[in-house]
Amino acid sequence: MAKPKGGAKRRQPAAPSIQEVVELAARHDLSEIEVEAAGMRIRVVRGLISPRERPSAEPRTTGSVSTGQVSLPTDDPAARTTVTIEAPMVGTFYRASAPAAAPFVSEGDTVKEGQVLCIIEAMKLMNEIEAKVDGRIAKILVENGQPVEYGQPLFLVEPIG
Repeated sequence: MAKPKGGAKRRQPAAPSIQEVVELAARHDLSEIEVEAAGMRIRVVRGLISPRERPSAEPRTTGSVSTGQVSLPTDDPAARTTVTIEAPMVGTFYRASAPAAAPFVSEGDTVKEGQVLCIIEAMKLMNEIEAKVDGRIAKILVENGQPVEYGQPLFLVEPIG
């Protein structure tokens, strides 16, 4: 591998702004784009919303639970009305506190903000993952005992209120 001339160091590219990623998705007519740079990950999902749903002429964006991720509303009502709870770390997903115990939550259950939804085991430490909103569990996206990645969607929650 060739060294840069003059002993210069390679520079890490700066993380783009959310607006830059949104503009890139719009410019290239992409329905979805994910960018990771300088330790930051931005994911944009584009879609259309009807004029009566839009409160102003400005684009409407809704943030997901994880830092650095923005989702734009789509025509799919389920996609517009759910909050994605994502894995904050790499580990093993468990629906219950013990193999013989009942799951923390099931699809259709109503949950309160701060309520434990699952456990992710990482390096022999059990990390409780909590609901970020009051709502109803619309979908559980991971099977019990399955390994999960950082940022992987775990639950879809329909907010209440």
